[in-house]
Amino acid sequence: MAPTSSAPEHDGARTPGDPDLVLPQVDGRHEMLDGIRAMAALMVLVFHVATETGDSLRPGVVGGLLSAFDLAVPLFFALSGVLLYRPWARAALDGARGPRARAYLWRRVVRVFPAYWIVAVAALLIYSRDQLGSVRHWFEVMTLTFTFNTDPDWVGTGPYGLGQMWSLSVEVSFYLLLPVIAAALALWARRGHSVDVRAKRLLIGLALLAVLALLALIPQFYPEPREYMHAWLPRAMGLFAAGMALAVLSEWAWREPGEDGPVRRFCRTVAASPGVCWILAGGFFVLAATDATGGRFIGSGDIWTSGVESLTGIGFAFFIIAPAALAPRPTQAPYPVRSADAWREGRWLDSLLRHRVWQFLARISYGVFLWQFLVLYLWRDFTGQEIFTGSFWLDIVPITVVTILLAMATYRWIEEPSRRWSRRFFREPRHKKAPARQT
Repeated sequence: MAPTSSAPEHDGARTPGDPDLVLPQVDGRHEMLDGIRAMAALMVLVFHVATETGDSLRPGVVGGLLSAFDLAVPLFFALSGVLLYRPWARAALDGARGPRARAYLWRRVVRVFPAYWIVAVAALLIYSRDQLGSVRHWFEVMTLTFTFNTDPDWVGTGPYGLGQMWSLSVEVSFYLLLPVIAAALALWARRGHSVDVRAKRLLIGLALLAVLALLALIPQFYPEPREYMHAWLPRAMGLFAAGMALAVLSEWAWREPGEDGPVRRFCRTVAASPGVCWILAGGFFVLAATDATGGRFIGSGDIWTSGVESLTGIGFAFFIIAPAALAPRPTQAPYPVRSADAWREGRWLDSLLRHRVWQFLARISYGVFLWQFLVLYLWRDFTGQEIFTGSFWLDIVPITVVTILLAMATYRWIEEPSRRWSRRFFREPRHKKAPARQT
């Protein structure tokens, strides 16, 4: 999934009374959220390998739990909601103008497409040779609009080797519509006479988006099932809204009147309770492993199990991300995960997500997402395995190693150069630090 980033770095010395010590981090590189992105990238890799080997399709507890790793997709969507909507949430609460849409969209294009095009061309040349002469096929794949083809020539969620890209297409749809959604929410919030009222209006609007996402299940299944609509944005909008709500809460905490208002207490409580939040997320993970959320193939199930699946994804993503998204800016290097201090002082989540391994994987997570299916199929061709055969435990190691190596190369020679090149065109003014109090 395409990587996202938060606002520019915040500079300046910090004193014991600095709100940075107690209020959510709302600018700079958010290392804990980066760690969650790395976790999601590995989860989706596990899910795809387990599905292709058939391990996640087998009856029993292990198969069900492996199939639940598909909850990586809600994590990606909610992370995009948190990080990308935050500048618009800040502007809406302040009654100010939001970010420039043109600069924002340019950054998204440069972050998503150069690396994607490399993988897409490789997959087309290797596995779609019969379509190389089709201008329409090339256009749909290169623009990530193949999900809107209601009568495709492939089976599954996308062209061979690009099956995971349906979720990237959903992300790109969200990127394109976010300025419009943010403008509509800002207009709705503007009628509030105070920060608190504006924040509540934003949350009400986001709750309405989540309801509309559930209502989108009706045209997906009635009057007849349309499986392709599972890969369209309306179906997933509730997941983005969950992340956007966390962005509103974090910015609201900075602007809430009073030194110890309910929003600030809520943020502190959630940030200080990662164990409780992750246990609740674990409950949603177990629910996703059951038949209550439909079959074990993406998009399978009926309208009721699909509704449960959507709500399960929202709950899982919210409780995994919330303690990180609402946590204050770290004041020191993380404790080693194995140290007693990390667990005694309740900093185990910080130690886990800011570990150098997770931070490394976070940097290359987009490449891990992009390359995994192509590597999986090439490995299957090399070993002579048929679909739904082989062993997950034997295949996951070589596929992961090769995927990571290709992701490292993509990050170094495609993603980073593209990002540096793109900075020549748009330079956003630096955001000022959010005030500790606002009436």
